[in-house]
Amino acid sequence: MEFRHKPVMVKEVVEMLAVKPDGVYVDCTVGGGGHAAAILKLLGPEGFLVGLDRDPEALAAVQSRIGGDARVRLVRADFAGMASVLAELGITGVDGMLYDLGVSSYQFENPERGFSYWYDVPLDMRMDPEDPVTAAELLNTLSLKELTHIIGEYGGEKWAERIADFIVAERTRQRIATTGQLVDVIKKAVPSAVRRMGPHPARRTFQALRIAVNHELDSLRESLGQTLALLKPGGRLVVISYHSLEDRIAKEFIRAAALSCVCPPGTPVCACKKKPELIPVTKRPRTPTGEELGRNPRSRSARMRVAERVAG
Repeated sequence: MEFRHKPVMVKEVVEMLAVKPDGVYVDCTVGGGGHAAAILKLLGPEGFLVGLDRDPEALAAVQSRIGGDARVRLVRADFAGMASVLAELGITGVDGMLYDLGVSSYQFENPERGFSYWYDVPLDMRMDPEDPVTAAELLNTLSLKELTHIIGEYGGEKWAERIADFIVAERTRQRIATTGQLVDVIKKAVPSAVRRMGPHPARRTFQALRIAVNHELDSLRESLGQTLALLKPGGRLVVISYHSLEDRIAKEFIRAAALSCVCPPGTPVCACKKKPELIPVTKRPRTPTGEELGRNPRSRSARMRVAERVAG
């Protein structure tokens, strides 16, 4: 299956990154290379772009698209290891970082990857196929309490406890190994009146499992924590999220880095000496235009937050 992915808010990304011809940029989720290609168009001979991705199929696709460009270095890595990757490349400061979070169209639509509830295939959901734990392993080993937490917290699923209870009951009879088995269990757990309304009843549970399998939220927190030491003054941080928890992490990170004082409330004189490290560029998250929504309905949940590094 050919790797296809429609990059979201490309025009807005290059605008918000304020790409400089001689700048150094990091695409932390290079995917199919759509955003990377747009950045490269604005880079001059002295510019440089580092593209990171956990998925070897994504890297193979972007390698064929832009990998021959001497201004590009593609690295297979979780963005939680971004600082180490840049250190190995001898890069001590960057002018812009982009995070385009979530799952790609290719990963979702490729039956073999096990991300989708539309196909009956082995339960996988790993962005890096060499990671040791699949969705099936989680489903068959986590406790009822742990499953309830994951489905409720990461998926926002109202029926999380009931779904988890049905999963635990089913796995005592047989191992849950395929997406079809999981969908059947979820349909039994969710009341019929609810199943007839709204999105597919398995959507939230599948989303929650994908986030858990790939440690997406922990990786994002760890990676964002590395950005302040790497961004040059005036460098831009752009985060596109598709999930409320991702957006909250980005929002809280930018807010905390933008604070000028962290003394306890009521302290008469500031003693913390804290200086703002980021300036929010977008007061509210930017969203796709109506035109883009018409071309790419999957972009509807995208939220872009942008901040600029200030001098330390």
